[in-house]
Amino acid sequence: MRITLLRAAGLFALALGVRVLLLLLYPDPAYVDSYYYVNVARALSTGHGFSIDFIWTFVDVGGHLPAHPLLPIPSNAHWMPLASLVQVPFLVVLGASAFASALPFALIGALAAPMTWAFAREAGCRPSVALGGAILAALPAGLTPFMAQPDNFALFQVLVLAALWLGARALRGDARAFAAAGVLVGLATLARNDGVLVGAALALVWIWSRLRARRAGAAGTQAPPALPAWAAVVAVGLFLAVMAPWEARQLAVFGSLSPSSSSGRILWIRSIGELNSITGTPTLASFFGQGIGPLIASRITGFLQAVTIFSVLVGGILLAPFMVGGAWLRRHSSDFLPFLLYAGLLFAFSGLVSAVHVPNGTFIHSGAALAPLAYLLALEAVVAVVAWVARHRPTWNAESAGRVFVGGIIGISLFGAVYFTTNVHDTWGHERDLDQAVGAALGAHGAAPDDVVMSLDTGAIKYWTGHPGVVAPNDPIDTIESVARAYDARWLYVERSDAVAALGPILDGSGRPGWIGAPVWSVTGTTATTDAGLYPICFSASDPRCTVLAGSAGGRS
Repeated sequence: MRITLLRAAGLFALALGVRVLLLLLYPDPAYVDSYYYVNVARALSTGHGFSIDFIWTFVDVGGHLPAHPLLPIPSNAHWMPLASLVQVPFLVVLGASAFASALPFALIGALAAPMTWAFAREAGCRPSVALGGAILAALPAGLTPFMAQPDNFALFQVLVLAALWLGARALRGDARAFAAAGVLVGLATLARNDGVLVGAALALVWIWSRLRARRAGAAGTQAPPALPAWAAVVAVGLFLAVMAPWEARQLAVFGSLSPSSSSGRILWIRSIGELNSITGTPTLASFFGQGIGPLIASRITGFLQAVTIFSVLVGGILLAPFMVGGAWLRRHSSDFLPFLLYAGLLFAFSGLVSAVHVPNGTFIHSGAALAPLAYLLALEAVVAVVAWVARHRPTWNAESAGRVFVGGIIGISLFGAVYFTTNVHDTWGHERDLDQAVGAALGAHGAAPDDVVMSLDTGAIKYWTGHPGVVAPNDPIDTIESVARAYDARWLYVERSDAVAALGPILDGSGRPGWIGAPVWSVTGTTATTDAGLYPICFSASDPRCTVLAGSAGGRS
């Protein structure tokens, strides 16, 4: 018992050390999701409730330009609240710092390593596989830089792992474990909407246990008892108890249990561009109206993209085929059945329902939850391959060779994790530097604290500059102008690598409408083109920012 606790503590310390190092290397939020969660958490910690003073996409306000455009707005019409809620106690105690926002995710995420090891022991995995899987969970290949981000990666991974673990115990006859899983499914859903897929997988586990018991009874063989009906009732009840307060808030604030889905811009869009538009209304009819060919092609593409993303970010390419092999080897295992069911549902959902969203991060947030048990399956397959080779090489000791190859695979994967993290941090650092420079330019040119900035990543602008913001919709320039007027936007920030089509030409100095002034700050790239620029928005001919500042743009290269 003492050795077991020490091993678990050591694995937790390893995983936590990795995540703390990630915080030291890059402490701030880095992309749309994490900026959103941090900004909401800061509003909560300062007594402003679930609110934000920026619009990251118009699904947050019904998918169209509201009749009465106002900032701030109620938050979380689309994203779930848990990733913001866990930050609040840390922000209250430690202050509104990047470290305070990220620390709970490091602490919670570090649980994945000892949990993976403990699960493997219960599932009968070899010690080298159990330890190796836990180490890989501590540094999960291409997922590594995301594991300390104030996002739902770490939360969802640990909650789903725990729920699937209880599902495995339930298949061994533990009805109380199945009932308790309802709490974890509820918390997972508070982290991500598609947490309900975990519940669906566990529902299939319950059905399977009853079918298995019935077949065993008919054949006169032994099998664990069927999960009782009360276990399912309690699980559902606990799930509803966890979800009820949040859904009550959604109904009270938005009049809908799923506000962003009610506009059609989540479920019925045919391309990601429609998500960021405010014209037209995607419906079920328009979705099927695209024709059977494009519909099937988009579903296949979404599924293949999900497989590719998982293979690269979770499998680090090298481990991906071994994961498939391990799943085949363990296809009859009750321990891995909940995992295999959830994985099947997730990939099917990604291909059939959320195919358009897969390349934009929807899948990998959920796919991260598959990583710990997928690593165990991969290493099981490595050991099986080594054992097969050893049978044809009398000089090999299968056990020793298995440990050597498992260690080698882990070493290569860890090297890949370090390489990928370095490159991702470089990319994030470049975007951070641009956003900070925009903040400095706004200050240098007299922007008032409440000046609204139109941009593509309004959460980042809010985090780095403090300015409220409204997103530029993916629509013609006249529609963008109507949004700017509605929210009294005073500044426009355009970045070539992240601009809607109508704003891209502005960076080249062509097609700039009269309501957009000359750039007050710009960045020139290596090809002598303008890569980013900050422009005053002037709806009055007497606005001095467009009459005085024109032609006085500052810049850097």
